[in-house]
Amino acid sequence: MSFSISGKTAIVTGASSGIGLAIGKQFAEQGANVMFADHSEKDLISELDKYADDDNVAYFAGDLRERLTIANLLSATIDTFDQIDILVNGARQVVPSDPLDPNDTSTEILLGQTLLPTLRLSQQVARRMMKQAEDRDEDDNTPAGSIINLSSIAARRTHPELLAYSVTSAALDQVTRSLAVALAPHKIRVNSVAFGSVMSASMKTILKENRSFRQDIEQHTPLGRIASPTELADAAQFLASDAAGFMTGQIVTLDGGRTLLDPVAAPVH
Repeated sequence: MSFSISGKTAIVTGASSGIGLAIGKQFAEQGANVMFADHSEKDLISELDKYADDDNVAYFAGDLRERLTIANLLSATIDTFDQIDILVNGARQVVPSDPLDPNDTSTEILLGQTLLPTLRLSQQVARRMMKQAEDRDEDDNTPAGSIINLSSIAARRTHPELLAYSVTSAALDQVTRSLAVALAPHKIRVNSVAFGSVMSASMKTILKENRSFRQDIEQHTPLGRIASPTELADAAQFLASDAAGFMTGQIVTLDGGRTLLDPVAAPVH
């Protein structure tokens, strides 16, 4: 069984930092062509400087809330690498919520910044994957593409202060399932990685500001630690590879066992 993604082309969003960056770098190091996409060109240039001479690495900066930006991202990827085999929707954001405030806009913000770009980009990439597969033999069961969404165990937990994040994560899971069924006849697989606490850049900032928070997280995680971004990258690579060729519509949980416990006061970050 091979987890190889060598020679495949991937778009990774949210790729200028944290989990998206870790996934993009691992894919590139494993021989995939990778288009790193994010809104901050400055951050992309800074993080990808060491790959400047690598033919299998490129970047695209733009606001994926805009439909034209999504179209331009696809065009840039095809112009650079000729095809698209993998999409990782890694752009995500946590916004605090006040569930009792009728003027709270956190849900609208996250649905607009995370859910809609994920859905629209997935739809456009899927159309490209379908076009690429048109010339294949009818009996060719090789997957035409793999779409991977990054979600959160917040979708299954109840923390009112994270209402918008939880709602958006739950919606992403449903997008995963719905697209998986809709795209299955076209041999395009759609899966999601729902994670708990990960040592991202934002997590490091939180832990610096509140040193007791690490202990709180570890106490409520059976494996007793916070995940590294590379562990999510490993899961994403598996889902992108042919080793997961009969797997679609699944929400793969990567949380150190946290969702096995009864609900606790500690929020998911």
